[in-house]
Amino acid sequence: MFNRKLLELLVCPISKAPLVYRRDTEELWCAASGLAYPITDGIPVLIAEEARELGAEERESLRERR
Repeated sequence: MFNRKLLELLVCPISKAPLVYRRDTEELWCAASGLAYPITDGIPVLIAEEARELGAEERESLRERR
């Protein structure tokens, strides 16, 4: 389980927007930049080069959460 208090402090390094924790993929997703940042051994890797681009369906699922 990812620390929810830490999530409140973290933002996307590209867009500075809030991140959404996705338990199923162990990633932090950013709707603004469309990037998914991995969580490795409980540590978020907020490096743009390590992130992957979200697919169209993944972006849509973020829009539906609002």
